[in-house]
Amino acid sequence: MEITDEQLARYARHIILDEVGEEGQLRLLQSKVLVVGAGGLGSPLLMYLAAAGVGTLGIVDHDVVDITNLQRQVVHKTEDVGQSKVSSAAEAVFDINPEVKVVTHRTRLTQENVANIVSQYDLIADGSDNFATRYLINDVCFFAERPLVSAALLRFEGQISTFIPYKGGDNPCYRCLFPTPPPPDLVLRCEQVGIFGSLAGVMGSIQTTEVLKHVLGLGVSLSGKLLIYDALNTTFRKISVKPSSTCALCGEHPTITADAFVERV
Repeated sequence: MEITDEQLARYARHIILDEVGEEGQLRLLQSKVLVVGAGGLGSPLLMYLAAAGVGTLGIVDHDVVDITNLQRQVVHKTEDVGQSKVSSAAEAVFDINPEVKVVTHRTRLTQENVANIVSQYDLIADGSDNFATRYLINDVCFFAERPLVSAALLRFEGQISTFIPYKGGDNPCYRCLFPTPPPPDLVLRCEQVGIFGSLAGVMGSIQTTEVLKHVLGLGVSLSGKLLIYDALNTTFRKISVKPSSTCALCGEHPTITADAFVERV
């Protein structure tokens, strides 16, 4: 595969970077990234990944666009209300960069389908809004040996990390940080406590940057670090996290195995 004249023009500001160049841009064009959730985080993820020239973008979301989404989910427009989020997001990606291949998965991720979907991509970016999906993606990415860049938002705070526990060493998984989900009655959702709209743009853009860095092999990974952003105080905190020997997934005596998934990975 060679860079075309049109691509040289479109991606000129990437290619001129010594750290990227034509070789790096080709790597982006050949990459396949799955974005889980076409919402607040998924919006900047999809838009910037498309603009960067990621060759194949998968979008997973079962929901439809609601007017309350528009305050932060900027990949959707007012006229998209009532339309499936994956279709609306796919249209926006096409408008940004028509040469990107978009694969839509209008479904909930379950143990029955997650391994098959994840196996089609090189890297997973999780922008989901519930703990069940986060743990499910973490587990399948471990068995499928796929890098996972995961972020979360609530009110005025966001957090992000990269998970590559299958590489061993000082690389924890999501369960090493959060062994179990909080009790359902303690889980706060944005429809209950709110979310500052532009926070999704900040964290989604950081998440996109981490995805692109991983594809290109640039810089320092967030693996083993949890980055927390406080929008009200404009502060970033980076917390070191080690793998847990008691982790149910990647610890010394795991209780979660690949047999938990219908599709072997």
